[in-house]
Amino acid sequence: MDDNHDVLRYLEKNRGVADTMKLCNRKVIITGGSQGLGKEIAKQCLIEGASVAICARNADLLREAYDDLIQFKKDNQLLIFRDADVSDKNEVDAFVEFCASKFNTVDVLINNAGIHGSKNQIDDIMFGLESWQNAISVNLFGTLNMCLAVVPFLKKSGRGKIINLSGGGATSPMPGMSAYAASKAAIVRFTETIALELKAYGIDVNAVAPGAMNTRLLTDVLENGKGKVTDEYYQKALAQKESGGTPLNLAAELCAYLASEDSNGITGKLISAVWDDWKNLHKHLKELDSDIYTLRRIVPEDRGVGL
Repeated sequence: MDDNHDVLRYLEKNRGVADTMKLCNRKVIITGGSQGLGKEIAKQCLIEGASVAICARNADLLREAYDDLIQFKKDNQLLIFRDADVSDKNEVDAFVEFCASKFNTVDVLINNAGIHGSKNQIDDIMFGLESWQNAISVNLFGTLNMCLAVVPFLKKSGRGKIINLSGGGATSPMPGMSAYAASKAAIVRFTETIALELKAYGIDVNAVAPGAMNTRLLTDVLENGKGKVTDEYYQKALAQKESGGTPLNLAAELCAYLASEDSNGITGKLISAVWDDWKNLHKHLKELDSDIYTLRRIVPEDRGVGL
């Protein structure tokens, strides 16, 4: 759905047919929801019938996002927002308490907030060390802080979904952006680990690789990365800018799928919005009870090498 007319047609078609919506009556929290992918995820969740709470650090952008998103909300849904820095546990706790007071509970947490941080080669990182540490604080500790605040609600209800946005650097190196790469790889292993810890409580935890999207992160590379990231990566970013990148709605629809009952039992996975047949994953639960869609060490035998 590329424009408002498509959305309005969708809502009209499904008016009074709530059971066709994947997230009817679900209460969803989305971090980094003021722009880009986070805003698109919020839109998709509203279309699918959820009540939605978004947070971000910039209050003005949050208000603008709310004003844009309100058109997708039906009368029986809530759309709320509050500025919060996910790297600050006190702000996170206050935001989640605010959400719980409006929603009475929380069903789904989507950890989307993220930044690139330092763009430096290893021998120059000291010039951007604070920025390097900030990326870890937002991307990794921000995800942890949100989980710490929300998991008690999910455990109490005996069900729930946590969706963590991974991305570039999780499965391949990113020279010049080691903080971002390290944090996103950590997100995947964190996801796999807490998925096992929370499985007994009916809580599914997954990570999403959204693809190469034309968001503020791409703009950040183009405006601030030249001469810091590799030339190959910079040229790739330029080409992505020209091509339009991966559509935002693709990852947003995957997040809505993972937030829904359709995906019950799928947990501990890193799923690509672009490359994986995620719309049919629930048909393959037996096969997914393995290390498929996970990060694992490659040994010589996997490559036909005898060492």
